[in-house]
Amino acid sequence: MSRRTDGSPQRGADRSRRSRVLPGGHRAGLVLALLVLAGCTNLAPRHERPASPLPAGWGDGTAGELAAAGVPALHWRNFVADARLRRVIERTLQSNRDLRIAALNIERARALYGIQQAAEQPAIGAAGSALRQRIGADTSSSGQARSTTTLSAQLALASYEIDFFGRVRNLSEAALQSFLATESSRRATQIALVADTANAWLALAADTQRLELARQTLKAREDAYALTRRAYELGGQSGLTLLQSQTAVDTARADVGAFEAQRRLSRNALELLAGGPLPPDALPDGGETVATALIEVPAGLPSEVLAQRPDVIAAEHQLRGAQASIGAARAAFFPRISLTAAAGLASTSLSGLFDGGAAGWSFAPSISLPIFDGGSARANLRAAEVQRDIQIAGYEKTLQTAFREVADALAQRSTLGERLAAQQSLVEASRRSLALSQARFRSGADSYLEVLDAQRSLYAAQQALISLRQLEQVNRLVLYKALGGGWQPADREG
Repeated sequence: MSRRTDGSPQRGADRSRRSRVLPGGHRAGLVLALLVLAGCTNLAPRHERPASPLPAGWGDGTAGELAAAGVPALHWRNFVADARLRRVIERTLQSNRDLRIAALNIERARALYGIQQAAEQPAIGAAGSALRQRIGADTSSSGQARSTTTLSAQLALASYEIDFFGRVRNLSEAALQSFLATESSRRATQIALVADTANAWLALAADTQRLELARQTLKAREDAYALTRRAYELGGQSGLTLLQSQTAVDTARADVGAFEAQRRLSRNALELLAGGPLPPDALPDGGETVATALIEVPAGLPSEVLAQRPDVIAAEHQLRGAQASIGAARAAFFPRISLTAAAGLASTSLSGLFDGGAAGWSFAPSISLPIFDGGSARANLRAAEVQRDIQIAGYEKTLQTAFREVADALAQRSTLGERLAAQQSLVEASRRSLALSQARFRSGADSYLEVLDAQRSLYAAQQALISLRQLEQVNRLVLYKALGGGWQPADREG
């Protein structure tokens, strides 16, 4: 069929014949079909979560005994038993700079997603212009110089792509998945911050106990030295015994100084996490143990809980984003249809701008079909597919790393109870040994060297017990963090 570009009757006849071929109802149906095609066609691969490479249990005999009853969600406030530690963590979550940066990264990702999502909607703008020009006599059609004025106002539809093959939608989906991955990363940062704060608080509590024990030991040895000195002055003890007693005092005094410095370092580390100085009532004191700050994580959790870890969720979002990028790359092989339109008013005078004869419009659909691009589109598709494979491998590695962290924590926990019982028994035995050594020394059966040896054994056993109790609490903390810090996605504050 020939097309005419002027306003001759031939164009009207062509239009009339098209109207007879496609009646109004059929044309509406065709438009509807095109809209449905534009809304439904998606060339991205269908997302399926990769098969888990993990066993059901943890390798230590604990399987899914709680799976039938459902996996519990444990908020960090319920996990932390000590009220002072809860106050410190709450302050840390409000003031820590790392968490603030993570929150700002979320806002940035949300804005980027909004920018990409806006590309799915047509952009309409308004414009107005005024043109005043003078045409010289040599170039004027009338042979006389003249001046002209043109005023215009219009609404314009910028180039809008009809997304038949899902290219724009998939780009928007990729941006959405990037935003969701960033949000999961923020939650991972929050969980890590809770764990780091609790770990620093436990370290401060242990250092405070060590300092208190060193002070008590120093006081006991100073009292023993005073008695030994008096006995020496009365001739009841030798100079060697006095020097041995003084050595024990000096050793204890050095330990007090070392533990005082370590306690200050631990407090500085905790206050750095908290974002500022902490009040005394939020700090642990030396008259308590570190064995009651955290509750015990329930045993028997199935390995499926790892799928709720924030880093695993973030890895899955990244995989979804890579699959959406494949859809956008596939759409590059198909035609792209764009619409550009404008409607407005134009006149040579302001008074005539709104007359009926000033109206005008334009409508310019366009189509671009890739024919030869040197292999660029195919290379982009291949790159997107390889990136998808990388994300699958990354997802599986994240799961395996999470599994190892939990398995390691459980392996350590399996012997901590026995080690604590054995260490407690050692402390009691060392205390009785010291009492017997002191009695034998006073009776003259043993030298003071046996008393010093018994003192050192008891002191070392007590320090080791503090460290082991701290290790047991840290193990609970590591296990809680490794399991995702709350084991349901609804726990958004974990």
